[in-house]
Amino acid sequence: MSSSDRQERVLVTGGAGYVGSAVVEALLTAGCQVTVFDNLTTGYRAALDGLAVDLIEGDLADRAAIEAALRDVKADAVVHTAGSIEAGESMTDPGKYYRNNVVNSLNLLDAMVARGVGRLVFSSSAGVYGVPRRTPIDEDDPTAPVNCYGETKLAVERAAAWYRVAHGLQAIFLRYFNAAGASASRGEAHRPESHLIPLVLQVALGKRDAISIYGTDYPTPDGSCVRDYVHVADLGQAHVLALAATTDLGRTPEAPRHRAYNLGNGAGFSVRKVVETARRVTGHPIPAAEVARRPGDPPFLVASSARAARELGWLPRYADLDSIVATAWDWHRTHPNGYDR
Repeated sequence: MSSSDRQERVLVTGGAGYVGSAVVEALLTAGCQVTVFDNLTTGYRAALDGLAVDLIEGDLADRAAIEAALRDVKADAVVHTAGSIEAGESMTDPGKYYRNNVVNSLNLLDAMVARGVGRLVFSSSAGVYGVPRRTPIDEDDPTAPVNCYGETKLAVERAAAWYRVAHGLQAIFLRYFNAAGASASRGEAHRPESHLIPLVLQVALGKRDAISIYGTDYPTPDGSCVRDYVHVADLGQAHVLALAATTDLGRTPEAPRHRAYNLGNGAGFSVRKVVETARRVTGHPIPAAEVARRPGDPPFLVASSARAARELGWLPRYADLDSIVATAWDWHRTHPNGYDR
């Protein structure tokens, strides 16, 4: 929130999605007035059930519609969570990812400039790092994406930095690692699903015969890939803190007008560990099938979130894998078909 007594007015793009709805919930809890801008291609109206939020059904490809939304809600800031997220698909359909993630983001930035909205929190990705040179990764490590998805996220970060030079845009980039978990009423429901934890839980629900473990010969303790899982509610809280921090960017001559932050637990869990945890949490055997590696999968992706802790005051509340998987399991048991009734 800003120092003003007036409620901060925030436009959240993609706010009916998995991470976006968690961000909306956190912003509302912090006292913001929130409007969601979403075309509902991958988001769900039901993800906003019970939240005091307005929904504008619109597309970021339509700059006039974005400008109208910013004007009508008198937005003070934008949280940009909309975009395509499947790394594998990005390699077979790069045009889709450049249009949805880069071109549409430029439409948003141009609309913000036109309407005088100068503060942005952008949902970026650990995918900007590619295959890391060291673990844990910090924000000053090289960015070298190995897929089109990561490349498009990095392209938006770079564009926003140039909008700072040209227009004074104050932006924070939040580089998520593996979003996971659920709240009581909002959870993960992608079409199609590609994330490990919901796929494992689909096996427990009888919707899949087995979970595939891609690669068992990596230089890791058990041979499977190691990833950093961060609870979606913790991501929501990070956006609240980042939004507040945008008011301090550029306040002094030496202060930056944009900043990147890693968001992860700082602890890595292997694919085998995730499967074992899901077996314990659900009480189901969850058969696993060992298959070949997928191209471009690095052995380790683990975040250092020291900068977010130091500068934003952000610390994950769900720091252990059991609690992350348990919240996801609770939601999937009560929503076996996701948001589809």
